[in-house]
Amino acid sequence: MAAPPHCTVLGRAAALLRAIADGEQDGSTTTQLARETSLARPTVHRLLESMSEEGLVDRDHKSGRWLLGPELYLLGSLAAARYDITSLARPLLRDLSRRTGESAFLSRRRADETVCLASEEGSFPLRSHVLHVGIRLPLGVASAGLAILSHLPEREIDEYLGRVDLVDRWGPEHSRTGIEERIAATRDSGYCVNPALLVEGSWGMGAAVFNERDEPEWALSLTGVETRFAEHRRPELGRLLLEQSHLLTRAVRGHHR
Repeated sequence: MAAPPHCTVLGRAAALLRAIADGEQDGSTTTQLARETSLARPTVHRLLESMSEEGLVDRDHKSGRWLLGPELYLLGSLAAARYDITSLARPLLRDLSRRTGESAFLSRRRADETVCLASEEGSFPLRSHVLHVGIRLPLGVASAGLAILSHLPEREIDEYLGRVDLVDRWGPEHSRTGIEERIAATRDSGYCVNPALLVEGSWGMGAAVFNERDEPEWALSLTGVETRFAEHRRPELGRLLLEQSHLLTRAVRGHHR
C-alpha cells in the first residue's frame, strides 16, 4: 500500500504550498498552515524556513504571514507554455460573461481536484463570490468539478467515488448517490447544474473542455445568484456554455499540434 502523501518530506512541502496558495490573497500564518495540513507546527515551521531559503515561499516582514515565493513564479512561467490555456480562454470567458451577465470561470483538473485559473466578472450587480482564481475544490464539488467528473470513464469515476468521502466537509448532498445522480443528469444534457449546493442562493453551471486525447481536462462555468438561474433560463445558459467549451476544445487541440 502506498504511503499517504504527508508521510514524505516532498508530500508535506507540496501540501504546504497548496495551503499557502489557497490563502494567497491575505497570506497564512504558521499556525493556520499547521491546522490546514494536519502537520505539527514545529514541522511546518522547519519546512517553511527551508522552502524560504530556496525562494519557494516568502514571508511578509510586517504581518509574519507566508506567501508563495518568487522561484515558483519563475518555474511556473516556464511550465505555462505547456499547461496554460488562459490566453485561449480569455476571449471566450469575456464573451460568456457579456452574453449572460454572469461571472465566467476557467478551471483545470489537477489529480482529484479542480483549480480555478481565470475569471471574468459579469455585469449583473448581484454576484456569487464562491469561486475565485486559485481556489481548489474536489471533483464532483461545484460545477467545474462535476462537469469534468461526469465525462471521465466509468472505471475512474467508480474508483474516485470509492476512495473519497465528500459528505463530512461538503454536506449530505455530496453523497455518492447524490453525485451519481448529477453525473447522469450532466451526461443527458451535456452541461451540469449546481443548485446552491455549496452556498445558499449561489448557483453554478459548467461544461467540460477536452484535450487532444479527448480527456476532460478543463471546464468553463458560470456562477450567479439563484434568481438568474431560473428553470426557463438554464437551457440557454447551457447552450452557451457548450458552444464556448466546444470552441475552446478546438482551440486547445489546434494549439498543441
